[in-house]
Amino acid sequence: MIRVLLADDQKLVRAGFRSILADEDDLDVVGEASDGDQAVAACRELRPDVVLMDVRMPGTDGLEAARRIAADERLAGVRVVILTTFDLDDYVYGALRAGAAGFLVKDTEPEELVHAVRVAARGDALISPSVTRRLIAEFAGRVKAPEPSPRLNALTEREAEVMELVAAGLTNDEIAVRLVLSPATAKTHVSRIMTKLGVRDRAQLVVLAYESGMVRPGWLGP
Repeated sequence: MIRVLLADDQKLVRAGFRSILADEDDLDVVGEASDGDQAVAACRELRPDVVLMDVRMPGTDGLEAARRIAADERLAGVRVVILTTFDLDDYVYGALRAGAAGFLVKDTEPEELVHAVRVAARGDALISPSVTRRLIAEFAGRVKAPEPSPRLNALTEREAEVMELVAAGLTNDEIAVRLVLSPATAKTHVSRIMTKLGVRDRAQLVVLAYESGMVRPGWLGP
């Protein structure tokens, strides 16, 4: 069972998401929060697998809440999915740096919401690739001066290839096809890379890849 926390200051939005998720046998909405402080407190109490987190909330906003969750070792298993709209794009790069696992547009289709929660829970891929790739490419371009990271020296040549593809927003299955590997092998590579680099999820790999200059926006194409 995937445990979900809803964090949004609009009760109607929370109710809508709860209604959609309640129809799924493997999803359980364990709590709600109307601001960032409540979201962090609820995570510590309820230990959800996934938090659907709005960006704009009164008091502590979604980015700060995501940052606090990512920094709390007790919440290492919690994945935060930022709820965004295209007119809030300025928040996206900050959300990646804050530790968000991915993004979901608020007007997404119900089946996409359900899929996104499941994907986030298993930590297998960034959310909504069509949205995430566009946003990552745009905001990675804001990195003014990439600084090579000594941590990357720990990677093998194959692991570096895999990390580049993760940074492009590819799923494990897509990486497997690109590099002629089995999906299980691709997943193993990603797990080892995260362990070596000390990052909590794929989103953090993306941030490191761009900030270190390993990849540049749009290098892989659409």
